[in-house]
Amino acid sequence: MTSTETAGPAGNSADSPFEHAETDRDAAPQFVLPLVVRIEREAPPARTDALETAARAVLVLLSDERSAGDGEWAAAVRDWQDARIRKVVRRARRAEWRRATALPGITVTGHEAEVRVFPPVPLDGWPKDLARLQVSGTELDDPQPPGAPADGPVLWFSPELEMSAGKEMAQAGHGAQLAWWELSEAERAAWRAAGFPLSVRSAEPAEWEALTRSGLPVVRDAGFTEIAPGSCTVVADHPALRRALSAEGDDRC
Repeated sequence: MTSTETAGPAGNSADSPFEHAETDRDAAPQFVLPLVVRIEREAPPARTDALETAARAVLVLLSDERSAGDGEWAAAVRDWQDARIRKVVRRARRAEWRRATALPGITVTGHEAEVRVFPPVPLDGWPKDLARLQVSGTELDDPQPPGAPADGPVLWFSPELEMSAGKEMAQAGHGAQLAWWELSEAERAAWRAAGFPLSVRSAEPAEWEALTRSGLPVVRDAGFTEIAPGSCTVVADHPALRRALSAEGDDRC
């Protein structure tokens, strides 16, 4: 379940973490999944809250009935997944946020964070009210260190890498999508019914290597933005995937 993320343009964008032949991906029309985080100057969200909310936003869009079958977003989602699966995080405040929320999409809220996810758009065909939003300026902090993760799915970030908050939000979305793709329909339905609970945490240095070798989904970066090629950025740890690994181990014995 290890996968590779290929790099996109400068900024916090993140291309597909799913390994496919480059010729197949590059030949298809290119789409991007826009995510907009609300960052008011007076009250920005906590960093971890924003990362978790961005990850859940990707899951909410993937599971939405409009993204499947004959849904109104289904063709765009299929075209996006047939090309390089890019995600770009931009920021908005005040009137910018109001204009963004008027466009078709889904707003997902965390403790205080608000992230709106939109159906994929052509790489060079962003709606003007999203295209004018800034990619930079998404730097966020945690006022207090996050505590231990809650029971359930965890997106473990590498303790060895430093990334901007925007890039980390895109990476968190990739990790969540990897876990989603590995789950059965029943497991997906149960996760959705529970509201997509998940935690985002930095792994302990002593545990990181074991996580990347565990067989759980791994996002690797191609190194075109911010970090070195081949860097493992996120491991998606879901209880159902752990159970599947245990069952495989029992079969091998």
